[in-house]
Amino acid sequence: MIVVTGTDTGVGKTVAAAALAWRLGASYWKPVQAGLDEETDSEVVARLASVEVLPEAYRLTTPCSPHRAAEIDGVTIDLDRLAPPPGRLVIEGAGGALVPLTRDLVYADIFARWGLPVVVVARTTLGTINHTLLTVEALRARSIWVGGILFSGNAMPDSEATICAMGKVRSLGRIPALDPLTPEALRAAAEALDLAELA
Repeated sequence: MIVVTGTDTGVGKTVAAAALAWRLGASYWKPVQAGLDEETDSEVVARLASVEVLPEAYRLTTPCSPHRAAEIDGVTIDLDRLAPPPGRLVIEGAGGALVPLTRDLVYADIFARWGLPVVVVARTTLGTINHTLLTVEALRARSIWVGGILFSGNAMPDSEATICAMGKVRSLGRIPALDPLTPEALRAAAEALDLAELA
């Protein structure tokens, strides 16, 4: 099992999770989906990767931080329902590692409770060095093993190398902007990733 988190919202985490699930022959699970008006992350992964997609523990209506979406929906998030199902699994968080699940708990706290390796998805655009190193520090402060950085976007060799050197973390490779975003394009990008330590 591995967990996928990001340095921020919209960094390409779901596409990365789909690529990892397909490449590793794993099922996909998004414990909490916040926002149901558009295609959900689970639906995106099912469409792109053709892997088993497990049902979310919580499907919240409002597209915002899960702690607030749950409050708006009148739902109390029970951490016992967030225990990972058994099997080979890629688990996707929401937004970044410090996004709140409840008023008392952020995603990194539940990752630590699970004791699973975490892959960080990071943009290659300006600001990524700071955001990525902060994310790695936040995870390691909770004794979470960072399995690697998966970059998303156009190649930025210096930024990518700087993050890996300063963060003492390995690169799993990069998923470029895929246009059109098709199952075939996703699989080609997934084949190029270096997942030896995650397999």
